[in-house]
Amino acid sequence: MRTWALMLCCILISCTSREKKTVEKKQENQTQLERKKVIYQVFTRLFGNTQSNNKPWGTLQENGVGKFSDFTEKALQEIRDLGVSHIWYTGIPHHAVVTDYAEFGIPGDDPDVVKGRAGSPYAVKDYYNVNPDLAEDPGRRLQEFQQLIERTHKAGLKLLIDIVPNHVARNYVGASTPEGKKPFGADDDVSVAYHRDNDFYYIPNEAFQVPHWPDEYQPLGGDEHPLADGKFDEFPAKWTGNGSRLAQPHYNDWYETVKINYGVKPDGSHDFDTLPEELAEQDYKAHYGFWKDKDVPGAWRKFRDIAWYWQDMGVDGFRFDMAEMVPVEFWSYLNAHIKEKDPDALLLAEVYNPGLYRDYLRKGKMDYLYDKVELYDSIKHIMQGHGWTDHIPVVQNGLRDIEHHMLHFLENHDEQRIASPDFAGDAQKGKPAMVVSATISTSPTMIYFGQEVGEPGAENAGFGSPTRTSIFDYIGVPHHQRWVNDKNFDGGQLSDEEKELRDFYKRLLNFTLKSEALMGEYEEIHFFNKEHTDGYDHRVLAYVRWSDNEKLIIISNFDSGRSYDIELKVPGHIMKNWELEEGNYALVDALYGAQNSIQIKGGIGHIPIKLDPLQSYIFRLKE
Repeated sequence: MRTWALMLCCILISCTSREKKTVEKKQENQTQLERKKVIYQVFTRLFGNTQSNNKPWGTLQENGVGKFSDFTEKALQEIRDLGVSHIWYTGIPHHAVVTDYAEFGIPGDDPDVVKGRAGSPYAVKDYYNVNPDLAEDPGRRLQEFQQLIERTHKAGLKLLIDIVPNHVARNYVGASTPEGKKPFGADDDVSVAYHRDNDFYYIPNEAFQVPHWPDEYQPLGGDEHPLADGKFDEFPAKWTGNGSRLAQPHYNDWYETVKINYGVKPDGSHDFDTLPEELAEQDYKAHYGFWKDKDVPGAWRKFRDIAWYWQDMGVDGFRFDMAEMVPVEFWSYLNAHIKEKDPDALLLAEVYNPGLYRDYLRKGKMDYLYDKVELYDSIKHIMQGHGWTDHIPVVQNGLRDIEHHMLHFLENHDEQRIASPDFAGDAQKGKPAMVVSATISTSPTMIYFGQEVGEPGAENAGFGSPTRTSIFDYIGVPHHQRWVNDKNFDGGQLSDEEKELRDFYKRLLNFTLKSEALMGEYEEIHFFNKEHTDGYDHRVLAYVRWSDNEKLIIISNFDSGRSYDIELKVPGHIMKNWELEEGNYALVDALYGAQNSIQIKGGIGHIPIKLDPLQSYIFRLKE
């Protein structure tokens, strides 16, 4: 009996050991397979528009509009081949629009509370449907979006759409709200300024008044419209999306939207449970369990149902607008419910206050936040000739504990185009910046459509001013349209310089998708070279990235008018870590294949480099 017991014990130990090794091997393989994510943000309404009239305040008929159908298999494959893993379709939920769709049973909107001719994508009026502008047949717009989801997945891409939790359109209708659910505001007690389960905040006994416009502004640019009369019927008035409590908000307030109530009282105190501190270190399942039996404000449940609705349709994740204006407890609740349905859902949030980063990641269970006020702002200053590269390693060190979760970008719909005179004035200046943005950390990279061909955002579309591609009006996007090439999506009309720029982005982004080292270790060698390398200065930046199987030395020249002929040095402790002995080792540039070598002398690596203006190298060690 003892013998059999001993044998059984050995068998069990052996099985357990094999199972453990299998699990460990699986985890190791998953780690090895993990690579950078690249998100392609596209303003859906503009992507496929080939009309070039670009009349200020032009109508849909005058200036044209892109459709879901413009994202053909060919277009999506070209986006995928650019080096993209995810596509963020901006402007999908049905927002307020001025174009008349009455024949399709779609309620119209008053231009006095709509920004631009086409409307803001962040003034959503029906969360259970999509923008009718985007459909060939507005009556079948939801089916056309479902077909786009299928084409996107077939192309090997995952997709995100916006959820705008802080506010909705002033004229929120919710006409497509499913049976058994209520649109925002449907059951509100409008006699009080606040009630926990009211969806909006009210200004009792006061009617809403349209803002006093500045002399230079008129809705629709002054074009006649039956509803453009300086009036909008709303009683009682609601708070605006940015929290203005005036019945007649200022024209710089978010007057076209109304703020959602999450159980935050007008004095700032909360009408919901506070998260225990220990939940910050626990996963979404623990957060889901915490909220499971809690009574939460009505707006929380409405947004949960909205997220689930789009997930059931096949959406792979969400970009959350102005997330920091919504309490972090709500995000714990919503994101836990989203992840419970799909653990792989990608959750990206717009948060600009660095003091909130860690709370919104750890307590709010976001996957990624915008890295704007740290890395983006620093790089922008350098590109404009104001800043020094010295600041970039300082930024990275300050975010070291959360660097993986900080989304890197140089353009998006809110920011100026690189080629705009008010930013850098030259798309070429984006090259070293993009190399640094895409390779300095393990974080995802985002690129905005048209960035890869140097789009300057120069059009006077109507609402707002040039430097940014308009999100409020019908407009053509000229450089991007040359790539679209009458919907051949082959770049047939691009200039040689634009083709070269797109080729650069394609090389860089595809490298980031495949590189193992970019998910590994990072160390700056910038300050070492400032001290020990003749001719190296604050317009150059160098750092190393490595994993067990890949070693990279990255250097970028941000100066548009100066070359650098230097001998870059890699500190001895890094050479020791890489187990490189005295001698010469071959290097090859991952972007264009240039050959070089590193010589180890006295333990320190020496690399002779000539950097042309705006040039970068991503040297890979050949072992």
